[in-house]
Amino acid sequence: MNKVDIVFIGNYTKDVIVNPKGTTHVDGGAMNYAAHAAARLGLKVGVITRLAQEDNRVIENLQKAGVACQVTYTPSSTCVRLEYPGSNPDIRTLYVTGTAGSISPEEIETFQAEAAVIGTTLRGEVGLDVIQALRRKVPLLACDAQGFVRVLRGQTLFNEPWEEMRPILALVDILKADAAEAAFLTGETDIHKAAAWLAELGPAEILLTHKDGVLVYAGGHSYDYGFYTEIVNGRSGRGDTCLGSYAAMRLSKPPEEAGMWAAAVTSLKMGTLGPFQRTVGEVEDLIQRRYVII
Repeated sequence: MNKVDIVFIGNYTKDVIVNPKGTTHVDGGAMNYAAHAAARLGLKVGVITRLAQEDNRVIENLQKAGVACQVTYTPSSTCVRLEYPGSNPDIRTLYVTGTAGSISPEEIETFQAEAAVIGTTLRGEVGLDVIQALRRKVPLLACDAQGFVRVLRGQTLFNEPWEEMRPILALVDILKADAAEAAFLTGETDIHKAAAWLAELGPAEILLTHKDGVLVYAGGHSYDYGFYTEIVNGRSGRGDTCLGSYAAMRLSKPPEEAGMWAAAVTSLKMGTLGPFQRTVGEVEDLIQRRYVII
């Protein structure tokens, strides 16, 4: 059994990003973005994922970064087309042309970890049975709402009501959503009210990302942090990086400090396509220059 600090669970995604600047092919997936960020922050990291053998370069890159990988090879990777019609990074449409299937409870048995983070692309990739198994295995469990509200209809992803939201959130310590998902789930357009509403369902900590930054809601208190990125070239993976770095830092820091680190890491990541590749020193420098130490 692999013993790690934190394990990230979810399928790799082969992404095609289309925006007014053109079309770009990127190796994505929440587990990919999050694992690279946590590894750069100095943690011992594992991933549990599914992909096609032809995309094994992603696994090789993770292993080069020191990440332990549990891989199930499938006929197809999950293939996603992300279309951004304008300059607003939060307005986009997602299409899925192939999937790598669902992660089973047996696939998570290879790791022992202090924390586990579920980051998926669409509903059905990780089920309640896997979440229940993880809850029995790890002290700290986090998940991203995106993989539960997104439902594939044809080749298009739509947000639909999350019928298992209450039983799942009763098992989760940290929930991440973006502002649009939070409004969809709660009916609240005010992110602070939405975060408080979601916390009532069980998670001790809520992360809500938006185009300007991230809100951390913990213990009845809200902490707001901005994103400081001169040019946004890497919107895809924003929330994955934020949740991954937040959960990683929560193993050693309180919510308000972990939130500050997550905002700084995400700010640096959004400057370029692909996973976070900067240094801890650069993160510390940005924190000293742009964030207030709480």
